[in-house]
Amino acid sequence: MTDSKPTVAEGSEYVVFFDGGPSDGSTDTRISTDGSYDEQITDFVLIDGMETGIVYTATEAKMVGEQLQVHYSLDAADSDPVDDPEDRNDDRDN
Repeated sequence: MTDSKPTVAEGSEYVVFFDGGPSDGSTDTRISTDGSYDEQITDFVLIDGMETGIVYTATEAKMVGEQLQVHYSLDAADSDPVDDPEDRNDDRDN
């Protein structure tokens, strides 16, 4: 196995796969600004009507044909705090 980081042409798209957190199982595309991919990205999602920054860290990057695919895992320590769904107040129950 090689330690070299996959690269793409500057301005090329790469595919992002989210593992964990509110974006688990979803995908996105990003544009490479320097021929590589982001080591960490922040996905902004609405949780209880508030925009929340969820941080994901790259765990695996590979070329599939001519397409760069990068898997990102939830980095809860660097993300905005989120209450467990069981601990959230739900006005509908009152």
